[in-house]
Amino acid sequence: MGCSTCMGVNRLNWCEISVKTDKVAADAVSGILIQCGAGGVEIEDPDLVKQMIMDNVWDAYAFTEEFLKRDFMVVKAYLPCDKYLDERVRDFHELLHNLDEVIQPGSIKEVSFANVREEDWANSWKAYYKPVRISEHIVIKPTWEDYDSSPGELVVELDPGMAFGTGTHPTTVMCVRLLEKLIKGGETVFDIGTGSGILAITAAKLGARVVKAVDIDEIAIKAAVENVVVNGVADVVEVMPGNLLDRVQGQADIVVSNIVADVIINVTPDAVKAVRKGGQFVASGIIDTRKDDVLAVMQKNGLVIKEVCQERDWVSLIAAREE
Repeated sequence: MGCSTCMGVNRLNWCEISVKTDKVAADAVSGILIQCGAGGVEIEDPDLVKQMIMDNVWDAYAFTEEFLKRDFMVVKAYLPCDKYLDERVRDFHELLHNLDEVIQPGSIKEVSFANVREEDWANSWKAYYKPVRISEHIVIKPTWEDYDSSPGELVVELDPGMAFGTGTHPTTVMCVRLLEKLIKGGETVFDIGTGSGILAITAAKLGARVVKAVDIDEIAIKAAVENVVVNGVADVVEVMPGNLLDRVQGQADIVVSNIVADVIINVTPDAVKAVRKGGQFVASGIIDTRKDDVLAVMQKNGLVIKEVCQERDWVSLIAAREE
């Protein structure tokens, strides 16, 4: 079962995949959806919302009583209704079935599919997307929300659209924190697989001098360009179409890629060439069961692992080119 009925309609139609799951499987479900072509995920986590309410970050009135009483999470992603949809849905079913057997039988409660028009999604889902501080300095703020920043905060305004996440997934958060640690000012940064442009924009806000943001998906290019303009960093960030590093010229102080483990493994040899001596490769989107595979490939290609961090089932790392 899938969204086959939306095939052949205009590109403003999307297939919404919604997975009701226990917390133990939520990160792995997110990884599967990204692996199947989603640029990001939307996670409805009542526990996180309740914590944000307790911390006076969000207002309780914005959420229904039914939502706050849930004992499960919902992971959603949106796939465009294009010629690849049926194949992606088949892959999703297979991977999800294997996951349910491996992690904890019965952890996947329900899977549903729906055809969604972008404007309908925007009117309903935006209520759940609020400003949130994800690192020492970076605050992610949806473009339609008001936010009074405090001294020292750098606000990244984001309208992810249906194809991308909100910037609060652990893989993105860890990447932002690593960039915050590495960028001192004046660096050249390549953001490979930029998606909504959040990491490229963050790099510019932190003081990078030149940022090249690359994505193979035309929807990502459009979203990233719009977000770059909204954030006032178009003089620093150049968004370009391309397959990983094939269109990028020169070398960078930092190459950052928040994709999935297999892509990180495949791009590592080219990333080594794209990072100047003394530079860093920041990689994220790595499910913890693939961490050793990624580390082995990086070390085989002469990179020195400087830092590995993990949040829940996700791993991010800094690898340096020292020779």
